[in-house]
Parts: sequence; C-alpha cells; structure tokens
Amino acid sequence: MTDKKPFWERKKLAEMTLKEWESLCDGCGKCCLHKLEHEESREVFYTRVVCQYLDQDQCRCMVYGKRKKTVPDCVVLTPKNLEDLSWMPGTCAYRLLHENKPLPIWHPLITGNRNAIIASDNTVTGKVISEEFVHEDGFEEHLVDWAD
Repeated sequence: MTDKKPFWERKKLAEMTLKEWESLCDGCGKCCLHKLEHEESREVFYTRVVCQYLDQDQCRCMVYGKRKKTVPDCVVLTPKNLEDLSWMPGTCAYRLLHENKPLPIWHPLITGNRNAIIASDNTVTGKVISEEFVHEDGFEEHLVDWAD
C-alpha cells in the first residue's frame, strides 16, 4: 500500500527533488523584503522596502536564475542553510517544514492554486516600495509589522 501523504509530509527537506523544493515557495514575496537587525538583541525587523528585482504583482523574482550573481547579498535557500534563516517569515513553507509545522491552509500546494494566498492577504502585493526609491539610510522609516 502506498503512502497517500503529500511529499512535504513524507519527505525531509533534504530528500526533496528540485521541483518539489521549488514548489514549496508560496510566492508571498516576503523573503525579498529588506530587513533590519538590532545589533545587540539580533532581533529582526521587516521593512516594506523590497528588492528592485521583485515583480510586485506576481511576487516573483525577475532574475531568479541569476539572482545570486545580480544581487550578491541574495540568500539562496537550501536545506543546509535553513538553520540560519530565522529571519524568514513565520508563514514561509521552508521555515514551517524545517520546524516540523504544517503548511498554512492557503498554501498553493494545499489549495491547488494561487488565489487562496492572494485572498488571505499573505503576499506583499500593494504593500511595498522598491529599494530604487528609498535611500539605504531611510529603511527605518518603512518598518512594518505585517510581514511575519
């Protein structure tokens, strides 16, 4: 008898194929937000300032295949670096599965389409401003509390 559980409930993150791994991304765009870290407490604060290469309507990177080359500070998620990514939003599938938590009910893998995440208001669409329009010293003026 075959296990009917979906792959994300059967497999560890490190066991997933590239296609399975990539499908975990819900397309919220929150990982592309600029974050500020308090030097002493290491607490992370989200801003509404987003990478200039994020298509804000589709919540997809416009240079995905070459993102690390285009934006050297861009973090490419892998099973090996998830331990160090506590700054990822609490709704992120990679973080949730790494913490042995279930995917949210609006996740595209659960619903079968992207409309539920949009309806649940869990994307950055309409809430952000491109880094092109904000001086780096001005990020603090754009702190938000809806991103995590």
